[in-house]
Amino acid sequence: MSDEHPLTGKIALVAGATRGAGRGIAVELGAAGATVYVTGRSTRARRSEYDRPETIEDTADLVTAAGGHGIAVPTDHLEQDQVRALVERIDREQGRLDILVNDIWGGENLFEWETPVWEHDLDNGLRLHRLSVETHAITSHFALPLLLRNPGGLVVEVTDGTAEYNSTNYRVSFFYDLAKSTVLRMAFALGHELGSRGATAVALTPGWMRSEIMLGHYDVTEENWHDAVRVQPHFAISETPRYTGRAVAALAADPDVARFNGTSQSSGGLAKIYGFTDLDGSRPDSWRYLVEVQDAGKPADVTGYR
Repeated sequence: MSDEHPLTGKIALVAGATRGAGRGIAVELGAAGATVYVTGRSTRARRSEYDRPETIEDTADLVTAAGGHGIAVPTDHLEQDQVRALVERIDREQGRLDILVNDIWGGENLFEWETPVWEHDLDNGLRLHRLSVETHAITSHFALPLLLRNPGGLVVEVTDGTAEYNSTNYRVSFFYDLAKSTVLRMAFALGHELGSRGATAVALTPGWMRSEIMLGHYDVTEENWHDAVRVQPHFAISETPRYTGRAVAALAADPDVARFNGTSQSSGGLAKIYGFTDLDGSRPDSWRYLVEVQDAGKPADVTGYR
């Protein structure tokens, strides 16, 4: 282990690492020296219903290129037998699990913006909830006994919104709001169940993240993302998925991470504590910006927020 690679020898599972925050987290854990198992349903042989080009094999390659060891394992986290087999494989190959990141989502095409529950497609809403909540519970059920085998384990529940923000703000739709708030509560409950057993659980939210899907929405790439600011000025506060990845890597390398047990954190908030930056050297603080500028109806101005 070194200051440059503080997670050398650590074993991580990033559940839901095909793209977005999951990929960013996996790559940054790799950059810190970890062996990272990356899971998802989109592979080079078969795409999920998203029908997008990103694959878990690509993510594993990026982890290895960053300095870690990426291992892709196709897994549908709604299927208990598949998750059980995944954890058994990690146990067989590594004998331990130090970091579990629950980032399974899969709901972008299922929720309807600003649509009340009685008008929202019910099957899509219930499917969204299964993908974003039930998957996390199944994965924790099977993975946590292995994680608890050694002291100091970390569980990160990835969501959208801090506990403070979500407690007073309606989030997109009934089903989306319920899913993201439930994941926050999962981290709180896991904190109670893990803390006395030597492990830590934290809920973590990115800010306005420039995921592959978000970039596609604005018809830009990471190289020219500023062009989207002309369409949506507040997009100037956005951040890369690697920013959230650096937040997770910082938590995993912190010997005093238990101070955050059961809490809700954001990428921008943790950047202030740990001193990491996004890839461009800035420190976007999206959730403070959202409250103080965007929600307040002020003109877009990221001065002092990144």
